[in-house]
Amino acid sequence: MSAISLDELNAADQQAFVEALGNIYEHAPWVAEAAARKRPFRTLAALTEALQEAVQAAPEAQQHALITGHPDLADRAVRLQTLTVDSRREQSRAGLDRLSDEEFERFQRLNEAYRARFKFPFIICVRRHTKDSILREFERRSHNDVTSERSAALREISRIAQLRLDQHVKGPDRLKVHGRISTHVLDTLNGRPAAGVAIELGIVCEVGMRQVIARAMTNADGRTDRPLIAEEPVPIGCYELRFAIGAYFAAQRLTLPDPAFLDVVLVRFSVAEAEGHYHVPLLTTPWSYTTYRGS
Repeated sequence: MSAISLDELNAADQQAFVEALGNIYEHAPWVAEAAARKRPFRTLAALTEALQEAVQAAPEAQQHALITGHPDLADRAVRLQTLTVDSRREQSRAGLDRLSDEEFERFQRLNEAYRARFKFPFIICVRRHTKDSILREFERRSHNDVTSERSAALREISRIAQLRLDQHVKGPDRLKVHGRISTHVLDTLNGRPAAGVAIELGIVCEVGMRQVIARAMTNADGRTDRPLIAEEPVPIGCYELRFAIGAYFAAQRLTLPDPAFLDVVLVRFSVAEAEGHYHVPLLTTPWSYTTYRGS
């Protein structure tokens, strides 16, 4: 689905409007059909509200069809590449197309148990979660009652739709669907920003594995040229920042023990707000460091 402007959507005929937005809600073009009658929209927020109102006003049977139109997480359709383009991309970003056999079987067991209890698939906005977070939510929500899970499914569908809308429609405003991870390194021995510090950001998995998702070098201000994560949700989960402090101070030609006391500083932290700003500065000397959640 290519990007389109809000002005173009407002000017389009009914068919073109529905074709442009038909898969914002998975296999449910009727949502766009209902929203089209409320044009024109001045902002993306107004369009989002109209789409959500269409879902809330729909009969229960139609809402149920919307929910069941979504695929199971990490099912064989992902491996067979038969999902919609958006669903395939979203599950791939969360690593659900690259599961070990053990992980795949775990997802299958959860999918089957959930469907047996609720008669519809487990739905979660995977772009807001790491694989570990998805599994925790899967197991937690499996104990809910049917009414609560129907409401949860519709909320997650709305989140999925907002992220797709943010990608595919350009307007005068931005939807509040993005988070950010950034950092700033200060050399407190010399009282200046630490330029030239190599940084890695990784996701820490439950089984102890680590997936590197960003690498950067600090600039003259001790910051990275761009945030480590931006313009997307920050998946809920556990992260680790690695700062090559030993190499930085070695380059300052200081008289230090060999090997130096500090080599790579690890800061492990957790993200609970996918749309939050996590600024993780590091204040360091060759022998000490401190950190905090900044703004």
